[in-house]
Amino acid sequence: MILTSAPSDFAIVTPINPAVLGTILARHDAEDDTWLVIGDVAGDLYLRLLNPLAIGRPAVLLPMDDAAELRLDVALRFFRRQRGQRVGLLPRALRLTPLQRARQMLLLLAFDIHEAGGTTRDIAIAANRSWQADLPAVEWRNTAARRHAERLILDARNRVSGGYLDFLRGR
Repeated sequence: MILTSAPSDFAIVTPINPAVLGTILARHDAEDDTWLVIGDVAGDLYLRLLNPLAIGRPAVLLPMDDAAELRLDVALRFFRRQRGQRVGLLPRALRLTPLQRARQMLLLLAFDIHEAGGTTRDIAIAANRSWQADLPAVEWRNTAARRHAERLILDARNRVSGGYLDFLRGR
C-alpha cells in the first residue's frame, strides 16, 4: 500500500502507530521513500511511505488501475488495523497456495543465480535436478533439467520486471 502525507487542510489525521499494526519485519530506507513490512497473523502488510510526513499525516495513494479494488480492500484492512480492530484473512487474490509460494521462491532463486553469473546448470542444481546437470554438454543440451532452468530464468525475469502485479490481478 502506498502512503503519502495528507494535505495540510485536513485538520485531523491519525498518525500511524506501528505498535498497533504489528511487528516491523523489515524496513528499507531509500533516498526518496521508505518501505516497511509489518507482520500480523492475518497477513503481512507492505507499506511504501513516499515521504517522511506520511507517518504523521498518512493518506492512502490509490492508483486507478486494474488492481484498484484490491488496493482499496488492502487500504480498508490497514485502516481497521490502525484502529485496533480485527481483520480477516488477506483477500483471495493475495493469498498464495504452498505450491505457488514454493514456485515463487524458486523463481527468485533462479533469478539471483542468473544475475550473479550462474549458468543453467547452476540453476538446475539449485532446483534439485543435479544428476542431469552433471551430464556432458552433448547430453545436457537435451535434458528436461536444462529446459526447466531456462523456463525458470524466463519466468523469473518476467516476475521481477513487473509480472508480480499479476498476483494483484488474481492471475
